[in-house]
Amino acid sequence: MIDSKTFDPNFKFLIAQEPGGENIKRCFSCGTCTAGCPVREVTNRYNPRRIIRMALLGMKKEVLSSDFIWLCSSCYTCFERCPQDVKIPELMNAIKNIAVREGYLPPSMRSQLNLLASFGRLLEVTDFENDKRRDSGLPLFQRRTEDVKKILSRLGLHREEQDRG
Repeated sequence: MIDSKTFDPNFKFLIAQEPGGENIKRCFSCGTCTAGCPVREVTNRYNPRRIIRMALLGMKKEVLSSDFIWLCSSCYTCFERCPQDVKIPELMNAIKNIAVREGYLPPSMRSQLNLLASFGRLLEVTDFENDKRRDSGLPLFQRRTEDVKKILSRLGLHREEQDRG
């Protein structure tokens, strides 16, 4: 059940201030974006018209915490067909940026942050890889994560990942 008391009437203005979100209030829910969306053909979870409508209504938590905002493939089919010049791929990026700032990350991004914090890169470099590098005359990879952890902490991402597990 959706509680309208939790709606944030300023959410649309927050999105409009974000680069790419300027034209959100132009949308009048014609559905042209949804009709041509290739992602929508694959899954019903992604519906640009519904996402924009939810954002305009102020359903901030429901939009930012959802996994469907991350499904846009940025193909620009929706924008090419939009009669109101709403750049939906850029709008989705604006919403994603707000989501990340507010601590709503998709599982894949959480995994990548955990890898960065653990190894300083997205892939673990083991002794096997370093042995191959040594045999090829390449410098060995050092496991230095202090700088990466500092960056993630300053962004508010490292601590958050530890809390979430």
